[in-house]
Amino acid sequence: MSVPIVRTLAGLRSTVAGWRREGATIAVVPTMGALHEGHLSLVRTALGRADRVIVTLFVNPKQFNSAADLAAYPRTEDDDAAKLAPLGAHMLYVPDAEQIYPQGFATTVSVTGVSDGLCGAFRPGHFDGVSTVVAKLFLQTGADMAFFGEKDFQQLQVVRRMACDLDLSVEIVACPTVREADGLALSSRNVRLSPSERVIAPRLADVLVATARRLANHAPVTATLDEAKAAILAAGFDSVEYLELRAADDLAPLGGLDRPARLLVAAWLGDTRLIDNLEVINSSQEQITFAA
Repeated sequence: MSVPIVRTLAGLRSTVAGWRREGATIAVVPTMGALHEGHLSLVRTALGRADRVIVTLFVNPKQFNSAADLAAYPRTEDDDAAKLAPLGAHMLYVPDAEQIYPQGFATTVSVTGVSDGLCGAFRPGHFDGVSTVVAKLFLQTGADMAFFGEKDFQQLQVVRRMACDLDLSVEIVACPTVREADGLALSSRNVRLSPSERVIAPRLADVLVATARRLANHAPVTATLDEAKAAILAAGFDSVEYLELRAADDLAPLGGLDRPARLLVAAWLGDTRLIDNLEVINSSQEQITFAA
């Protein structure tokens, strides 16, 4: 059995209208393709919550900061469709640019606050591109629910803020980060790692866990983060863009664990930018584990 592929907005809306007449609930899983187990876990969760599940595949040019990065992004539609087929997804929506950004398109959705700092500081305009395309996909699919992984935690918070502020009637469902056995967070970019880099890459998660544990036990934030950055570089990473403790809800910088918190990191290993994050739980509440 293959997953039906729809390439036009008209085809999408026709199918969705039929589902609505049947009284079906609809979920969407937005992706840029190059699907891995993290994406598939979102689809499985969506299938458990909704009657119909749409997976979207659109490599969004508006969220890339360089033409080279856009050109290098893997495009594996046939393989993606083959991975989705046994899961029972009801549609793979693969629009071209004209279906998303038709001639004369002149609107940008911009979210402030949660988009500031972290990836927003190093990828200017990135979250405008994310917010714009996700808003379009929500409106095109008319989905009741949308599923996102917590690995891209800042993106998740941007999408939540956008949907709330625009009164979009879609429930944003967050799903835990899926990891390799050695702790490396799954990412479509992991395929870019050389064999030697792949050996080093899991150290990012190791340092994150150790740092979260120290912070949970009330270690001083600034000194602990500085030591963690040094440990990441010592492990073989080329640079650390950021390693910060932020509030889990609005991503405000934190100087201590006075509210639910998240530890977020971005680091370069060769030509590959890796991001990860972990929930930080006060030691009086619960032991630190891979919570994201």
